[in-house]
Amino acid sequence: MRLELRLREKLQNIVDDINSGMDPDVLASWYRAIASEARLLAPPELARGIQVKQDPILWMKFELKLSRRIIPYVIEAIENNLPKMNFSTRLYFQKVEEIILNEAKNWDRSRTFMDKLPDIEKDK
Repeated sequence: MRLELRLREKLQNIVDDINSGMDPDVLASWYRAIASEARLLAPPELARGIQVKQDPILWMKFELKLSRRIIPYVIEAIENNLPKMNFSTRLYFQKVEEIILNEAKNWDRSRTFMDKLPDIEKDK
């Protein structure tokens, strides 16, 4: 009986963790933390090259506007914050990171900032 109770509590904690990680307020706070850290990592002239907007109607929809030169710093900020996130939030931002990298690589493969980006094909 006690084992079943502990198992049920553990499963409930896992479900609560997943649900809380996909909360719009949680995602917005992580977007702010990542943008703030990327601004600190980047040179001062690039610090304004990142904007995060949350849709006022669809709260789970975010628009991330990045200048091309700040992308490596945003990727670094995401990587630095991943261990601090709960499971579902971590998966979400890993996908955001993958989308940013794919968009950057599709934009132009001959730009110099592309040398700083990790190769996502090797990570798989």
